[in-house]
Amino acid sequence: MLTYCNQLPRGKHYPLSKQPVQSLMEKLNHKECTSQLLPIRDAIDVISGKWKLQIIVSISTGNNHFREIERSIPKLSSKVLAKELKDLEANRLIKRTVFESSPVSVEYTLLPHADSLQPVIESLRHWGTIHRNEIMRD
Repeated sequence: MLTYCNQLPRGKHYPLSKQPVQSLMEKLNHKECTSQLLPIRDAIDVISGKWKLQIIVSISTGNNHFREIERSIPKLSSKVLAKELKDLEANRLIKRTVFESSPVSVEYTLLPHADSLQPVIESLRHWGTIHRNEIMRD
């Protein structure tokens, strides 16, 4: 199904003289496969979970304060929001700015790197629509 990994068929028996070559080819193919899939895994690690993309979208629509983000996403707890915001900040997708006012104000904004997620979000939305239609067809 994936075109990233064209692994050799497993379970085939080769004469003893060819097995070391086969094993080497499998190892090389596995390394190639892993190198192709590693960036995908990294991307999924950054945006995975129930809330991260919703938080990014919320901030992109102008919800820049903690309570605004929290109110814009139903069922998102304060504790989880705080953790997800820290993760997004660590991955350089958002910036947290503290304003020394009374009371202290904190604002979250998207960094330019987060803009590169826009086509990914749009592709996921498009695929999700197609997938939903596919599974609801019956």
